[in-house]
Amino acid sequence: MRKLAYTFLLLVTAGTILTGCREKKTAGEKIEDGVEEVGDGIEHAAHDVSH
Repeated sequence: MRKLAYTFLLLVTAGTILTGCREKKTAGEKIEDGVEEVGDGIEHAAHDVSH
């Protein structure tokens, strides 16, 4: 019974740590990332067309 309790406690602790460390981005940062992704996509498409 103790092993089950320790396992549950370990899982809850790991879940809390992993979800607590997520990086939170502002709206401006999300927009900037999106613009960069579109720019990269256009650049790759242009490169594919030129070859």
